[in-house]
Amino acid sequence: MTLIIAGTVRVPAVRLEDFRPHMHAMLKASRAEDGCLEYSYAEDVAVPGLIRVFEIWRDQAALDAHVKADHMKTWRAAWPIFGVSDRRLFAYEVASTWEI
Repeated sequence: MTLIIAGTVRVPAVRLEDFRPHMHAMLKASRAEDGCLEYSYAEDVAVPGLIRVFEIWRDQAALDAHVKADHMKTWRAAWPIFGVSDRRLFAYEVASTWEI
């Protein structure tokens, strides 16, 4: 069953530009993973430093492999350096999809 991960993380607005290369590296590595159908970050234009996260994974096995990937460990190790906080991610199981 396809999984959607959606939520937010916060980065102090003054650290966002310095953190941006780490976000790009995480996007590139995650998008290359088997089972990754979508992986994106978006800056909230109304709330400086609020990053919206959106992921689609083929199945739970793909998401489990992602969580254990080396680039995930590197990503999380960078968080304290750049003040990343307030991680709020939620998983949704998708029974079916259609284009509208």
